[in-house]
Amino acid sequence: MCGITGSFRPDADPVVVAHSLDIIAHRGPDASDVWASSGIALGHARLAIIDLDTRSNQPLRKDGLVIAFNGEIYNYRELRRELGDERFVTTSDTEVVLEAWRQWGPGSLNRFRGMFAFALFDERSRRLVLARDHFGIKPLYYRPRTGGVDFASELKALTVLDRTPPIPNNEALVASMLWVWTPEELCPVEGTHKVQPGHYLTVDADGATKDDSYWSLLDEVAGTEPRLDLHDSVALVRRTLSDSVEHHLIADVPVSAFLSGGLDSSLLVAMAAGRTDSLEAFTIRFRDQDKAVERGVDDAAYARVVADHVGVPLTEVEVEPNVEELLPQIVWHLDEPTGDSAAINTFLITAAARERGCKVLLSGMGADEIFGGYRKHQANLLAARYRRMPETLRHGVTSALKRLDVKSERGGRKAVRWAKRFDSFSNLDDHEAFLRSYSYYGRDELVRGLSFDGAAMAKRLWALHAATYEAVRSRGHLRAMTYTDTVRFMTSLNLSYTDRASMASSTEVRVPFIDREVVSAAFDIPDKWKIRGRTQKYVLKRAAEPWLPKEVIYRPKASFTLPLRAWIAGDLAETVGDYLLASDGLVSRGLVTREFLTTLVQQEHAGSHDNAQRIWQLLVMEQWFREYIDKPAARDSRPQAHVTYGG
Repeated sequence: MCGITGSFRPDADPVVVAHSLDIIAHRGPDASDVWASSGIALGHARLAIIDLDTRSNQPLRKDGLVIAFNGEIYNYRELRRELGDERFVTTSDTEVVLEAWRQWGPGSLNRFRGMFAFALFDERSRRLVLARDHFGIKPLYYRPRTGGVDFASELKALTVLDRTPPIPNNEALVASMLWVWTPEELCPVEGTHKVQPGHYLTVDADGATKDDSYWSLLDEVAGTEPRLDLHDSVALVRRTLSDSVEHHLIADVPVSAFLSGGLDSSLLVAMAAGRTDSLEAFTIRFRDQDKAVERGVDDAAYARVVADHVGVPLTEVEVEPNVEELLPQIVWHLDEPTGDSAAINTFLITAAARERGCKVLLSGMGADEIFGGYRKHQANLLAARYRRMPETLRHGVTSALKRLDVKSERGGRKAVRWAKRFDSFSNLDDHEAFLRSYSYYGRDELVRGLSFDGAAMAKRLWALHAATYEAVRSRGHLRAMTYTDTVRFMTSLNLSYTDRASMASSTEVRVPFIDREVVSAAFDIPDKWKIRGRTQKYVLKRAAEPWLPKEVIYRPKASFTLPLRAWIAGDLAETVGDYLLASDGLVSRGLVTREFLTTLVQQEHAGSHDNAQRIWQLLVMEQWFREYIDKPAARDSRPQAHVTYGG
């Protein structure tokens, strides 16, 4: 895992590229180099995982091709044999990518099994290619420039390549308020873009660009209706996931794992433990007083059960609300105003792992998206049945819930909180209900709180989401939800924060569930085996039975987020006042009204509404402005990265 940056335009300056590479040095502390020629400069910061020899440092130049590669190709050994071992001078997957492109061109992209984002320059044709993996596991930003393009793994590095002060993109900010993440089609800084998952961008010598898709999950999901029975479905999951775990353990350094104690991470740990004797596991635990307010499941207790069951050492990391220190750090690393507090958990776990010498961790991310594991999936199926009840009865439920508070002096009322959440979307049609079930505002509610006319922006965001959902709606409600989550929620939120938060500690996170073979298998399984009655991820749970005790497999689901309600009511109360109310902050920036902010905070403190996540997102938003708009990354006078000039 690494970081890349570069500039392809007539006035490309390798020293400036070296400066931008310094900004993301955390992504690759093992080597840092820039290769440059007339009108082109490629930078690479290396985290050495496969072929630790310096011969595999990058940018790698060979026979007219130069590549800066970020990621891992788990089937690189098979591809190397197919290409012919005699043509290779290293044992790295990077050289396999370079030679595969030489042999097959864009056709090579669909042969790669792994995660990647790379820049490849052809010295003869003077053509640059920017490519990103199938699911967007690895990030790649770019900015069109006169006669070419700048690009980087992280937004902060891209801003260093440009002397223009960054301007916030209000539509992206509205999206992040709505969902706490920004869709791949949008970027929070004007003029910048993301190479889309499953796409590659070609930039010619004259600066002309062409965006092509090489793969789409839609082609697989929208195919024939799956007809596998339960026995074959369980066998398919076991076979493909076992194979994926085996491939994801390929490394020349030890591989460890997240272990939340939930089904997904526990299954990966159990599968991996039988294939390596170096596995360590890491988990998060919270203070007792925070758990009392959240009324959630104690994940750490289940993590201990799993660690003992499979015989791996477990490190527990306790999270405390040291937000004055953590908030600026995590927001700077996240690049975008991403308001999922799980990013801090990832940041702390990977930091603890790195302190113990671990460079690589497995994560159970992706299982909920492809197997129907989120509460919203079950809730929306329930809502579809609830809407068949008489309207007068449903209206009575709504009226009763309005009189109930979400917390009392003794702690949080989780049942009331969930009931109010369900009531907020259960009377809408299928798509609107699904969208509202994980949006933090209704469309009109959000628009009323903005300081500008955001109605058109909100309409476009709704339409963007609806187009994704409707593309497979004919295949069923659950399939439409899981497909939408896989291409939107998973990529733009979960994969995004995991990459940035882990690379902040120079740690690579691998995601065996987000493997082409596993995802394809999951969408080959009928929806009736994913949610069966009240049991979610039913087929995955059945598949896990040979590896895990049933008390872990069939335990209640818990989230990976911080105890925000407890913190905002206590430790974070002063921070909320300073960031959102006392200072001009988001009001003076022209984003939201003061009445909007005041109402959110008052309702949360009174216990009448569950606004903790909304407030946290606004804290993140204000900090993002401070980090990216008020004081964008500066260029030092002496870059640390070494510059090599080519022919």
